[in-house]
Amino acid sequence: MKSCMEIILTRRSVKKYKSDMPKREDIDKIIEAGLAAASGRNLQASVIVAVTNKEIRDRLSRDNAAVMGAGADPFYGAPCVLVVLAKKTAHTYLYDGSLTLGNMMLAAHELGLGSCWIHRAKEVMAQPQWQEWIASLGFEGEYEGIGNLVVGYLDGEYPAPKEKREGRVVYVD
Repeated sequence: MKSCMEIILTRRSVKKYKSDMPKREDIDKIIEAGLAAASGRNLQASVIVAVTNKEIRDRLSRDNAAVMGAGADPFYGAPCVLVVLAKKTAHTYLYDGSLTLGNMMLAAHELGLGSCWIHRAKEVMAQPQWQEWIASLGFEGEYEGIGNLVVGYLDGEYPAPKEKREGRVVYVD
């Protein structure tokens, strides 16, 4: 089993997936890691919507591509999308949702799955049809899209690490 530090240091964003759906138990573990993320004042403002339905996944992809101004699949063919939303009444909702996404990326890597945080969830989830969808799932109040985590089996090689930019740490002793 890899150490926590090894998982952190070797995780990469994956941008090519097989169409096979990950096992439900692995998706559940990834979600469990997301729900365990730290949150401001323990308000637990983040919620996760696991989209494994191909039709809804494809609608999300199309709307995300429209916001991006491109025609290609911004989800890179990944079959599963974990949409992270956060209740806007929590003062740290954006940070809480970001931590949720970070935990889930690490959990996916530990399980041998690829993942990639896809932006534009804020713009997509603000659209009336998606606001109705959020409400139809039973979430009351005002939620903002924080990010979409695409998850799946890698199609090809795991990405190589990129060079780290220098000068990003200063000690003040």
